[in-house]
Amino acid sequence: MKRKNFLYSITGGLLGMSGLATFKKFTDDLSEQDVLMPVLFIGHGSPMNGIENNEFSLQWEKTAKELPIPKAVLVVSAHWLTKGTYITAMDQPKTIHDFGGFPQELFDVQYPAPGNSQLALETKELIISTNVGLNHDWGLDHGAWTVVRRMYPDATIPVLQLSIDYSKPASYHYNLAKELVALRKKGVLIIGSGNMVHNLRMVAWDKIDKPGFGYDWAIEMHELFKKKIAAGDHQALINYETLSKSVKLAIPTPDHYYPLMYTLGLQNKNEQPFFFNDKLVAGSLNMTSVKFG
Repeated sequence: MKRKNFLYSITGGLLGMSGLATFKKFTDDLSEQDVLMPVLFIGHGSPMNGIENNEFSLQWEKTAKELPIPKAVLVVSAHWLTKGTYITAMDQPKTIHDFGGFPQELFDVQYPAPGNSQLALETKELIISTNVGLNHDWGLDHGAWTVVRRMYPDATIPVLQLSIDYSKPASYHYNLAKELVALRKKGVLIIGSGNMVHNLRMVAWDKIDKPGFGYDWAIEMHELFKKKIAAGDHQALINYETLSKSVKLAIPTPDHYYPLMYTLGLQNKNEQPFFFNDKLVAGSLNMTSVKFG
């Protein structure tokens, strides 16, 4: 089969002939690099981190300056939970304000980064373990834009989101991530955005402005997660429910934990973790983030 016909067949004819030229140009521009693009897990915490200048948001800005400039950003956010796996495929994703009870200033924020439908199609084709749907309705939720707008405030780099199939276990997400490694070779920055320790029901509101405070169970899991990441013990982290009795308090629901599975699944065996924003917050949350590469 000729290359043109092959590309037409895998996109289902959706692009048309002019779209095929654009698709080819984009994938040609994303030629493989000698060095893998780093991969991140970001503890995103409160949506207010998207507009406040604090130690966490300023570190996101610093981290971005230390990375190669990405050709695109793909975020796996704790706040896009679906049945099945989807990727945003619109050219102009909307800014989603998926929260309540915050100042109007936060609701007024718009992050007008472009999307890229061609990259969405390429990513869909990389994943063979499941069918990935192309989504034109979602956009960028606060697990994505609050972080990325601090890292890339000019909003010129395409940003896409990959959903979390909430019906699947941690192992599914870990293995799916491995199918995305080719994107690291083409300059795409992949970010898992959640929190390793995340129990909103037990937040110590009187300690909310004093980073560093943690309940005993949160401290235990905070340190245990880092220990397992540092040791490269991915299997223990996939089977997180067996780590300790304290895990039921640290991860009452796995939505904020599953993004870590994508970051670990993309780790090269020779890459060592670099931890940053490594603090507990309000007793029952942690902001701990990690970079590989």
